[in-house]
Amino acid sequence: MLDCIEPTEHELHVVFSRHAREVAACEIDGYRLPERFSYHEDQTMQVPFVSGSAKFQAMVIVPCSMGTLGRIAYGYSDSTITRAADVFLKEKRKLMVVPRETPWNLIQARNVVTLMEAGATVLPAIPSFYGRPQTVQDVVDTVVSRVLDHLGVEHTLGKRWKEGEEPEARD
Repeated sequence: MLDCIEPTEHELHVVFSRHAREVAACEIDGYRLPERFSYHEDQTMQVPFVSGSAKFQAMVIVPCSMGTLGRIAYGYSDSTITRAADVFLKEKRKLMVVPRETPWNLIQARNVVTLMEAGATVLPAIPSFYGRPQTVQDVVDTVVSRVLDHLGVEHTLGKRWKEGEEPEARD
């Protein structure tokens, strides 16, 4: 997703949770953040986006564990990520969470509803296949494209529904 957002057009700040690097190491052989992004630790409040007086338009937590989602739903602001999410909700700013865990238990489903009622957009990491993705990256891009669409960020990832098809003939 970060590769699709131009930092000269958007002020970007990135926070990795305690477990993010561990998960990245297991799933994609690690991740190195490009230097063009501002990076912050998850245990600091010395960042501008955890204050309601700072003007930030949107926050995306991707992927969002159900543990983080639950802490946000119940206002448990014990980290940079959860405090920032709390601020975005209270300031009525765009907060998007992208959970990828499945299935959900009833507690998790209720936490999702709580966040939606509080104004967050919950966009589960469920890929689409109508564009006939050919690679794992193509499948991932179907989710990333939806996130970028909801942020209002232009992109050329993936095929949109019925894009490039001839209109059906009508009688």
